[in-house]
Amino acid sequence: MSDSLERSTKINLLKDPVVKKLCEVLDKSSSKGWRKLGEIVGNERRFKVSSDDMEMCSLKVLELEGSPSRMLLRLMGDRGCTAGHLMDYLQTLGNSEALQCLKPSALQILIQPQSVALISGHNLRLSCHAVGKSPVQYQWFKCKEEVPNVFSPDLVISPVHQRDAGFYICRVNCGDTFEFSQWAQVDVLNVAMSYAPVQSYQSLEGRLKLVIQPQSQRLYVGDPLQLECGAVGRPIPRYQWHRNGVPIPNATKRKFAIPHVMQDHCGRYRCEISSSTERLWTNEVHIVIDDVYAIGGGSNEFFLNSIPDQLYATDKVALLIGNLSYQNHPQLKAPMVDVYDLTNLLRQLNFKVVSLLDLTESEMRNAVDEFLLLLHKGVYGLLYYAGHGYENYGNSFMVPVDAPNPYRSANCLCVQSILKLMQEKETGLNVFLLDMCRKRNIHDDSTPNIVLRVTANIVFGYATCQDAEAFELSSSGFTNGVFVKFLKKRLLDDEKITVVLDKVAEDMGQFDATKGKQALEIRSSLSEKRALTDPIMPGDSADHAHSRQWAKAHELPETMCLNFDCGVQIKLGFAAEFSNVLVIYTHIIKKPEEMSFCQAHVTDFSQDLDVDPKEMNRETPEETGIYLLSSSLPQHCLYTRLSSLQKLREELVFTVCLQGTFAAMDDDPIHWTKSISIGKPLIARLDLHRAMRRNSCLQTCLMPHSPSHSPCHSPGPEHRHHLHYGAHYAQDYSRLSPQHHYLDVSENLQGAIGGSFYENLSQCHYDPMYDSAGGLSSSPGRLSIPIEASDDITELQTVFINSLQLQQQ
Repeated sequence: MSDSLERSTKINLLKDPVVKKLCEVLDKSSSKGWRKLGEIVGNERRFKVSSDDMEMCSLKVLELEGSPSRMLLRLMGDRGCTAGHLMDYLQTLGNSEALQCLKPSALQILIQPQSVALISGHNLRLSCHAVGKSPVQYQWFKCKEEVPNVFSPDLVISPVHQRDAGFYICRVNCGDTFEFSQWAQVDVLNVAMSYAPVQSYQSLEGRLKLVIQPQSQRLYVGDPLQLECGAVGRPIPRYQWHRNGVPIPNATKRKFAIPHVMQDHCGRYRCEISSSTERLWTNEVHIVIDDVYAIGGGSNEFFLNSIPDQLYATDKVALLIGNLSYQNHPQLKAPMVDVYDLTNLLRQLNFKVVSLLDLTESEMRNAVDEFLLLLHKGVYGLLYYAGHGYENYGNSFMVPVDAPNPYRSANCLCVQSILKLMQEKETGLNVFLLDMCRKRNIHDDSTPNIVLRVTANIVFGYATCQDAEAFELSSSGFTNGVFVKFLKKRLLDDEKITVVLDKVAEDMGQFDATKGKQALEIRSSLSEKRALTDPIMPGDSADHAHSRQWAKAHELPETMCLNFDCGVQIKLGFAAEFSNVLVIYTHIIKKPEEMSFCQAHVTDFSQDLDVDPKEMNRETPEETGIYLLSSSLPQHCLYTRLSSLQKLREELVFTVCLQGTFAAMDDDPIHWTKSISIGKPLIARLDLHRAMRRNSCLQTCLMPHSPSHSPCHSPGPEHRHHLHYGAHYAQDYSRLSPQHHYLDVSENLQGAIGGSFYENLSQCHYDPMYDSAGGLSSSPGRLSIPIEASDDITELQTVFINSLQLQQQ
């Protein structure tokens, strides 16, 4: 490993043997140990090690096998300290023994094999890459048996079978030195023999994929119970079975069995499947235990029809849209985080989810059309929108990113018109979660004639009340909106959806920052006890081909290994931040010894994507705008973020460029290129860029002026404000457009602030587009924003006032 690569490694990612040895050296030294190291780091203030931190480290000596040094290193690592920084500090400390612990060894494993679960018949690849002072050789073992005829860094089994499941390890030899990799477990699922429904699956380099669902059963006392579920993904999933909502002790395998059931084993069973970054649930199944055999036995069909009060969906689909980069209106921030978090949660509930950012009017309408094609009798449909919006005469309008200023209903999408089209599909449940402003738009006097059917399956959750703005008080980082902040804590609850939203409303009511300012409004005509956790039982009318196409809108291209003539091997990987945002990363996994430097980058993308060259091929994900996925991406790569994939008209073709220099040559770097095609990735498969179809939702958005009728319309008297904490800087207080207000306040100031805040706030100007009846303009001086206590409140108040920004979403 090169010294530069070693120095860039976060110290939290150092191998445990290295950290253990280093901590032993620092713990035993009195004059050049962890205390002196903490003083050096604290004096520089780059990583802010305080006296309280040092006291917390010293208390570790009271714990069994506790290490003050390990605690100190953990704190430094959490604050961004790299191995290079630590080496500089140890050099200043003068502890050569500790410094030696971080020196590159003669042999180092750069890429460890990762545990994986995959489907029988697919290809298995385990990788172990190492560097040493002399050429390295590889030996692969399955348990204690050597895998014959495999001497490369990649173990490939194609196709893989159930007999290949087990534990694998690689021994790397370099002269007289050798080192073993970490163990990698391989779990092979035989889905072809399973009677459970299987979702489409292509790539392991992504999220967990649930491929085997447990089945409801009717048994008799003494019969064996066997439940099975399964998910594929990398790293290998963990399992925890639950009965009636309570974890079952020691039930942590894919298969759960009871040799002889008794009456008290009946109930509702489901399994929680998780990895280091994700969690999802299987369908809930019912196990009924009879005392004696009924005449004629009992089929599963009879059993399922006999379960009392069991409601189910024939499918679950969700469309999540977050608009933030507006062309003619204030920019927003929280929708990106909110859409990302809700996507992960809804997938755990087995929703087919497409999550999209920054859509134009035509793209929004086409996305809704694709969404509507998936709706059939009994399907649960969920639409979430965060962005600018307004409400006129009981009809809510979502504002695309290309809407003019001012905008009218012809430029926007009417939520009630979408509901009307959903009702025609005889859906089982229609859920609308609208995180947008509901002020009246005085530039739009249209009254769409949208006549809705009286049905008992509609639920609206509004982030703010009728005729009110929603306010965000955002932090300098990326945070949720208030609505999603509390919604995501309840969304997985196995309760009626209206009960879940009621609890979210109660939680928001107890939040000091929004108490008395923002209240969730719920409108519902739901008569049955339908929940987002209800199981899926596919119906006969489902359009399975189109449903699979929708599910593919979040499938990733396969990871590639590219071999260049110069002997360099490159890994080309892909990750999805959203359904229309693709991350590409390149990593050098092999290069000739005579090559002193090499780097691979991607270029020549389609002009449809409008990629900024300055934000391509960066050394950290954050430099390219990848904030939400950064922790789950591999390290030591070059990263590129491609957004707006919905604009892609042709297959995505780009160039991988390799640049290298050789130690024996003083000439300029040599270049090699490869052209790569990955088809239409993610949402590009759905061709949302096309012209709007004649039967699109546009028809019901622009109907003649007449009163609208809605069975679930019940105007609320209260105003809600959407608050976030942040540190943005106001440049123009007078430009406000109808949607969310964003109230940005320095995060360090929660808890105490003086009257200067109100004086400053009262000086803000409001766009005449708004009525004077509601929102902040009616009584800005009466807002009370709780501020966090600070050591130097006077200085922070000044910072707060200077950073105050009112921005409407």
